[in-house]
Amino acid sequence: MKDIVIVGAGKIGSTIAAMLAETGDYRVTVVDRSAAQLGGLDLPAGVATCELDIAEPGALEAVLSGKFAVLSAAPFHLTTRIAEAASTSGVHYLDLTEDVASTRRVKELARDAQCAFIPQCGLAPGFISIVAADLAGRFDTLDSVRMRVGALPQYPSNALNYNLTWSTDGVINEYCEPCEAIVEGELVEVPPLEEREEFSLDGVTYEAFNTSGGLGTLAETLKGKVRTLNYRTIRYPGHAAIMKALLNDLGLRHRRDVLKDIFESALPATMQDVVIVFVTVSGRKGGRLMQETYANKVYARRVGETVRSAIQITTASGICAVLDMLANGTLPARGFVRQEDIALDAFLANRFGSAYALHEMATRLAS
Repeated sequence: MKDIVIVGAGKIGSTIAAMLAETGDYRVTVVDRSAAQLGGLDLPAGVATCELDIAEPGALEAVLSGKFAVLSAAPFHLTTRIAEAASTSGVHYLDLTEDVASTRRVKELARDAQCAFIPQCGLAPGFISIVAADLAGRFDTLDSVRMRVGALPQYPSNALNYNLTWSTDGVINEYCEPCEAIVEGELVEVPPLEEREEFSLDGVTYEAFNTSGGLGTLAETLKGKVRTLNYRTIRYPGHAAIMKALLNDLGLRHRRDVLKDIFESALPATMQDVVIVFVTVSGRKGGRLMQETYANKVYARRVGETVRSAIQITTASGICAVLDMLANGTLPARGFVRQEDIALDAFLANRFGSAYALHEMATRLAS
């Protein structure tokens, strides 16, 4: 049995803890600075909790001593603190962050590490890069890789056509920070909320626009190998226009605490959500220009005795699957591990990764 520490007792952290503990293969401790948050968790017997302010020097390192791995399900601005503690303690490190700067720091820490550093293990970045790399590997040469992901309410009921489904801080961050893309073969930064497009899937119309962090490390990996690479977040039509008004016209990109308070006061959370994964890759096979597409929808459903939202299922399954593959020796046990280095078939065959395969609606052509 491997000892695991999860930092963050929110909806995703608690889902990860429950999924790992229920296997009987992991001994789990959940760390959070909020006693109320820890006390409100509904977790399987045997999951330990620890009230702790990780900003206190040496506090997290003491908890990590002798553990197998630490998983960060904390807000993005705590990522580097947790990664540095993992480095000091010599334990494996996994996170869910979409924050580009944090991932750069994680990569620095991994250079001389004797343990594995695996950032971006969620949905996007995370699973989306595993899918894109799998499709890209089927072509002799690449032309374009277009990645689209959205976590949406099944029944939108407000002008934003949106409900809170995951981290409010994370949503605001990806709407405000510059986005990476490859345009005409060059790695560039593009502005968030721009390059809006519309598309239909299963008879429903969506919009998609630039957001930060979804590419993970894939832009660096495919630089020089593809003409076009971009990532866009999926929403229902009308969302981007309102967000641009809030962030730009009202200046709330400079007052993120105010915007967060507005969102959490006015936008209800929902468990009735759907996660959409939509990846299209084009390139040449045998001299002919070809295209392949992966399209998948994952819905909220009951997992064991608990109803989990789609974003909880997909995000928690992603990091749990990667941890499982690390624990069984499928992934390297030291250094920096990219999501695109993980084989899609192996991920879907994993007991956690199968959460995607069981509800797969994709058409995937055999190469």
